[in-house]
Amino acid sequence: MRIVLNGDSVETADGGTVGELLQQLGISRERVAVELNADIVPKVDYDRRPLSDSDKIEIVHFVGGG
Repeated sequence: MRIVLNGDSVETADGGTVGELLQQLGISRERVAVELNADIVPKVDYDRRPLSDSDKIEIVHFVGGG
């Protein structure tokens, strides 16, 4: 299936979840926020939230600094 990830069209496996996508991308869950079709996905739902064709996903990394 094809999704839009941070503005780019990406091919991914059918039937995956937000958690599986993060794992596939090598992104740690601890310091990110995920928006799926304009809704924030709570971290506890990453493994339960399925992805569908044409979903729009934004992943934002938190960066510390001073």
